[in-house]
Amino acid sequence: MIFSWIKNRRRRKILARPFPKEWIPFLEANVAHYSMLRPEQQQQLAQCVQVFVAEKSWEGCESLEINDEIKVTVASQACLLLLGIEHDYFRNVRSILIFPDSIERDIQGSGGVMETTSVLGEAHYRGPVVLSWTDVRHGGIDGRDGRNLVYHEFAHKLDMLDDVVDGTPSMGSPDQLRQWVEVMTDHFNTLRRRAAKGQATLLDHYGATDPGEFFAVATECFFEKPRQMGRKYPDLYDLLCDFYRQDPAERVASKEP
Repeated sequence: MIFSWIKNRRRRKILARPFPKEWIPFLEANVAHYSMLRPEQQQQLAQCVQVFVAEKSWEGCESLEINDEIKVTVASQACLLLLGIEHDYFRNVRSILIFPDSIERDIQGSGGVMETTSVLGEAHYRGPVVLSWTDVRHGGIDGRDGRNLVYHEFAHKLDMLDDVVDGTPSMGSPDQLRQWVEVMTDHFNTLRRRAAKGQATLLDHYGATDPGEFFAVATECFFEKPRQMGRKYPDLYDLLCDFYRQDPAERVASKEP
């Protein structure tokens, strides 16, 4: 109880300070979805960003110097996922490691031979989020290509909040859980079949890897290509609308001439 009181007191102090004016250009330039939000949502996002930036430990890797642009760009994209849901500012994320570009990893390939591969990001269970700054910035600026590294990795962190990494975050009720499992399993299996045949799909084939990756890929598509998802996979789109309590398709439509 005492720790919760201290945490809430600290957050009230953070939010009592005005949102730094010098951060606004970072939102406008690096976060395409920021301009689509209603004024009250922009204010809500800004408050989330203030707490997120202050509470997380930020580390630049390979000589990358962490600055406010990096922090605000990452935080704003992560916080966009939280706009409609009850949250604790990703309590399972304490550290964020930022590399200037893709990250080289040695993995064991076939026959036990070690191979070097490049990854753009990682979300470690009970560990840090690792991101490529180049891809964070590109994903934020281009809000309609269906790819967003921050959405992907922080969707994993939402999945991990219940301590089970299975593509099923905490649900509000048994009925919601049953519907989630039914719809997500159906679309996951369909993606696996189509990916195996090399068929083009709206959802990235990487989502066919496992249910956890499917949820992360579906989240990217939900925010980046909402109208296409709503037309092609209406039940999946409605399911994610219910979970995130947001309607990105309506948001996009409201900003068009």
